[in-house]
Amino acid sequence: MFFDSLVRPALYRLHGDDAERVHERALQALSVLGSAPQTVRQALRRVNAADDAVTVFGVRFPGRVGLAAGMDKDGRALRAWPALGFGFVEVGTVTRHAQPGNPRPRLFALPASDAVINRMGFNNGGADALAARLGRDGRPDVPLGVSIGKSKVTPIDDAVADYRTSLQALHPFADYVAINVSSPNTPGLRALQDRDSLAEILAALRDTAPRTPLLVKVAPDLTDDALGELLQVCTDHGVAGIIATNTTLRRDGLASADTPVAAEQGGLSGRPLTRRALDVVRFVHTQTSGELPIIGVGGIGGPADAEAMLDAGAALVQVYTAFALHGPALVRRINRTLAAERARWPSAY
Repeated sequence: MFFDSLVRPALYRLHGDDAERVHERALQALSVLGSAPQTVRQALRRVNAADDAVTVFGVRFPGRVGLAAGMDKDGRALRAWPALGFGFVEVGTVTRHAQPGNPRPRLFALPASDAVINRMGFNNGGADALAARLGRDGRPDVPLGVSIGKSKVTPIDDAVADYRTSLQALHPFADYVAINVSSPNTPGLRALQDRDSLAEILAALRDTAPRTPLLVKVAPDLTDDALGELLQVCTDHGVAGIIATNTTLRRDGLASADTPVAAEQGGLSGRPLTRRALDVVRFVHTQTSGELPIIGVGGIGGPADAEAMLDAGAALVQVYTAFALHGPALVRRINRTLAAERARWPSAY
């Protein structure tokens, strides 16, 4: 494809092995696209979008393919994403306090494995800054999800107040809010997936924004027993859905050419996560008797992977790594395939 053969190699020639610099350049370009005349963006959207609308947790999505959190943390290119065919956008993960994240380098491409390792550490401008941008510039014309996480400077014992403050600032702009308790790159964060900790967070957030759908993003590294406990807590506290999954600490399925990079710390995403993410989606769907909507994310590299996620029980899917590595044509291909097969999956939850 054009992106694989020309665009991506050109970006890496300009910036060497600095994957984060490539990411920043791409986001700058998308910000420019977002500022293009509305007629241009609408024309692009007609080419890239799909007639595959679905209602999930009370929100009408024009398409099932969304942008996962992490690509546009601070909402800098919100008007561009619908033009590329995305049916919804999730920004973040943002935290109560602005933070620089972990030291660079912290993002590593593994091209032979079609994968990425990141240890970004929730680098973002903070919840108030994102709220100010959304208040000033408005939301995209597709549903907007906001992923919130715990600030690194906040002790685990104070996590509830940290999440609550972010939710208070951002829920007026969000069609749903994702509660990220599963990133491997903030010390102690995954402990918040435990029954008592998660129950306390969910109770507080439900009281803070009772009309906003709350979703919990889960780690792929949980055992079935631990995941079953988490789902029970989510059900008890009226969670609107599950996002499955975050990145993994495992290093299964990597090509030998990527072995040196595989030693880097951080969460792995992309093709090696495909099977595990699918297994988690299937487990959540079965465990909840199909009554808890799922956004499937992890290792979706093309239409067949998206179809498999939906067949396993997901209502929506998100992409990130394959989009970053292979470009916007991926979204168009998935959209067209899902639209042609839309009768296979539920139209509402």
